[in-house]
Amino acid sequence: MTGAAPPVDERAAVAVEDRLHRALALVRVVVTVNMVALNLWRRDNYDNPALGAAVVTVAVVWTGVALWAYSSARRRTPLLLGADLAIAVGAILLTPLAKGADFNATIPGFWVMGALLAWAVHWHWKGGLAAAVALSAADIVIRVSVDQPIDQANYGNVFLLMIGGPIVGYMCASLQRMAVERDAAQRAAAAAEERTRLARAVHDGVLQVLSLVQRRAGEAGGDLAGLGQLAGEQERNLRSLIRQQDTVTAPTGSTVDLAGALERLGSAHAGRVDVATPGTPVPVPTHVAQELVAAVSACLDNVRAHVGDTAPAWVLLDAVPGEVTVSVRDDGPGIPDGRLEAAAASGRLGVGQSIRGRLADLGGTARLDTGTWGTEWELTVPIEGDT
Repeated sequence: MTGAAPPVDERAAVAVEDRLHRALALVRVVVTVNMVALNLWRRDNYDNPALGAAVVTVAVVWTGVALWAYSSARRRTPLLLGADLAIAVGAILLTPLAKGADFNATIPGFWVMGALLAWAVHWHWKGGLAAAVALSAADIVIRVSVDQPIDQANYGNVFLLMIGGPIVGYMCASLQRMAVERDAAQRAAAAAEERTRLARAVHDGVLQVLSLVQRRAGEAGGDLAGLGQLAGEQERNLRSLIRQQDTVTAPTGSTVDLAGALERLGSAHAGRVDVATPGTPVPVPTHVAQELVAAVSACLDNVRAHVGDTAPAWVLLDAVPGEVTVSVRDDGPGIPDGRLEAAAASGRLGVGQSIRGRLADLGGTARLDTGTWGTEWELTVPIEGDT
């Protein structure tokens, strides 16, 4: 997120980081004031007051630089963050030289929080952990170098650094991820609203004209009858396209819009399949949608194989809370009594496995109704929650 402007999907993440660094700027000011006040109060503890004053001065100046540098995403480079952490570590390492071997608190004290939190915000839990390790190691090294024992207070400081850095980094990453997902959902909602508006315009204009041409041409007969048939086919195709666009929803990762999937399946059959779906999306688990579409495809394959390549078929999707039902119907001669049993006995398990087997695996049912009027499959699957 440095250098050139970020892609659209990352702008929300950059905006979150900007806000976090603005909050961190206030933290930096507070800990800087605290550092200056404590070092003035403990000025008698210095063996080398000049060095201590120099360290405090550098820290104050760097705070001003950091407030300006971190305010822009373009300036938040690895060089800036590296310098931030290096100054904090350096201020800790110079403590024994300024205060002597019997020092208690380091010169920067809580001021090192600025670098720790900056790494956590920018590089998330990995950055927070790396900065915590560097600061903790510096604090332990200076105490070991002057033969100071590591007491409970030192252990507590190190523990807080090692826990706080990664946790803050993880929370920052979560905020950025939620912001990206929110913006994606908003863009999808805006696109869906625009598609709906365009669909209404098409419906009020083009579809009505095509319907009128089909009706009037059919009444006129003769050469115009073919024109009416073409107008009817184009009307059905356009209605199917509008329904597919209306059922497009933002991806959720675990669900799929079953209505849109069936519409696409219908379009793939070159106008021979008429698909009717609700006017709203029907989200179902991904594996359920895949298996239902496969079962419907098997039904349509049977129509082509046993009724004819040009035989029409109808697919109807009905969704109620807790259940979806897909009906597949044709107007062929029907399935003679005993044909399915004979096919199963001879080893042809198309209906048993492709249709009934899939529905059984989903915990649903596949009901067959056939006669001289045609064949209808009713595929019902229970869905957890409302659809």
